[in-house]
Amino acid sequence: MVKAVINGLKVEVLEGTTILDAAKKVQTKIPTLCKHPDAYLHASAACGICIVRVKGTKKMLRACCTPLEEGMDIVTHDPEIVSIRRTVLELILSNHPNECLTCGRSNNCELQSAVADFGIREEYFEKIVKDIPKDDSTGNIVLEPRKCINCGRCVDVCQNVQDVWALTFLHRGINTRMAPAGDISLAESPCVRCGQCSAHCPTGAIVEKDDTRLAWKALRDPEQYCVVQIAPAVRVALGEAFGFPIGTNVTKKMYAALRRMGFKGVFDTNFAADVTIMEEASEFIERFVHKKNVLPLITTCCPSWVDFMEKFHGDMIPHFSSAKSPHEMMGVLIKTYYAEKNKLDPAKIKVISIMPCTAKKFEISRSREMSASGFQDVDVVLTTRELARMIKQSCIDFPSLPDEDCDHILGEYSGAGTIFGATGGVMEAALRTAYSFVTGEKLPKVEFGNVRGLKGVKETSVEIEGKQVRIAVAHGLANVEYVLNLVRIAQKAGMPPPFHFIEVMACPGGCVGGGGQPYGVTNELRIARAKGLYSDDEAQTIRCSHENPYVLQLYKEFLDKPLSEKAEKLLHTHYQKMPVYRR
Repeated sequence: MVKAVINGLKVEVLEGTTILDAAKKVQTKIPTLCKHPDAYLHASAACGICIVRVKGTKKMLRACCTPLEEGMDIVTHDPEIVSIRRTVLELILSNHPNECLTCGRSNNCELQSAVADFGIREEYFEKIVKDIPKDDSTGNIVLEPRKCINCGRCVDVCQNVQDVWALTFLHRGINTRMAPAGDISLAESPCVRCGQCSAHCPTGAIVEKDDTRLAWKALRDPEQYCVVQIAPAVRVALGEAFGFPIGTNVTKKMYAALRRMGFKGVFDTNFAADVTIMEEASEFIERFVHKKNVLPLITTCCPSWVDFMEKFHGDMIPHFSSAKSPHEMMGVLIKTYYAEKNKLDPAKIKVISIMPCTAKKFEISRSREMSASGFQDVDVVLTTRELARMIKQSCIDFPSLPDEDCDHILGEYSGAGTIFGATGGVMEAALRTAYSFVTGEKLPKVEFGNVRGLKGVKETSVEIEGKQVRIAVAHGLANVEYVLNLVRIAQKAGMPPPFHFIEVMACPGGCVGGGGQPYGVTNELRIARAKGLYSDDEAQTIRCSHENPYVLQLYKEFLDKPLSEKAEKLLHTHYQKMPVYRR
């Protein structure tokens, strides 16, 4: 432990704790732009507004990267420190365009907030704004380098957390700028569209592509039958935009809001998560019990992970589940099963997905299998952030809305469906059903605690009829390499696979920490959001996908059985290696 004084207040913290974090112990918030509170990101000390003084000296230290030392007497604010911070902000503004009113981060921008806090009303330095074009080549992530303040957060998360290396810094000095490596377009880079760069950017330099106008256009068209579906993780994050405590489940208020916005059908992706489990658990049994195809089986609900695998780990394709992601399954079921039952023309149905993820915007056009209904199965993807904006545009008093139910035919879900939004949730849901499919018995206890939590790689085993099922759960793409290398080592040595079943989620924490969720994500937020999903699971009468009566009805009336010819056609896809990204 280290003892010191901050602003005259005694503080004791673990050795190695930064001055920035130590100050929080005495209720002092030191301003910073380059340091994100997310534990996965490192301090770059790039912005310089977190300077503090060691009392009795002229020494100024950057609080975000300087450990507190024994006996230090720190001053976090005095007239000179405030003046320096204001000057730093004014220098940043001299390289920043005055486009706040039309910026995607307006009213939710850390630079804008800092400038307001310091009362900056005039610009004292000559404007030198870089003339760099916007890059919207991916169709889901938009780069606006003119708005970049070179904090380094996007580069850190892309390289060190996600292991993608799509972004880097080019040039030096005043010419330094963030860009894809080689100064190519983002679409030409290894980018997997996870959106973690946009989730951690402090300004409008990286944002999701706004598709709200497409949604409004569809809703205004009287010829279109607009329906919507909501992903598991959205329900425990949307409330943050309306003042609810972190992790509050606002599912039923979302249903009400979407109906008031004009959607004719309100469905829940949790239902399709139950269908995904029916298919994926059946795939696992085919491999594990009947020895058809190779082990391990790797889950494929995350489009960023699929993109990452195709670019960097093409040798793992034989291990990938062919099951589509839940929202794609929902899209094709709406335009086939739902359309038939309600005598609707699928050509006039517009399916809009509300997702915690920017990569879902890319997924809906990634292959011919995403048009298995004969039409594009999902037409528009909106992030949680975009839905929040649309609700506000609709003049809906969201906190005051009454609770409403979804449309039952493709909306009722089990507890297993809702936990898809947290890391380990897909694995846990699949194990609940796989156990029942193999043994014919009901699990006495449906929780699998060993796959829960924020540990980067979780390894455990489950016994099913005397056989050990070895499983691994990885989240954050940088953690995947370790798991896949264990599989490769075993294959090369001719040994049994180290794991039989593997779940991967690209974003740290899983979908609760997705790239399209409300800004400011930290481990505390990830834990609170996941807790909201687990509470929803516990509150459900039915907690296993294979017990959902509406899912059973779907198979009886339409799909026949899991992995049937019709199910394979509508609910499954395939993958292809992209050798250009070998490394």
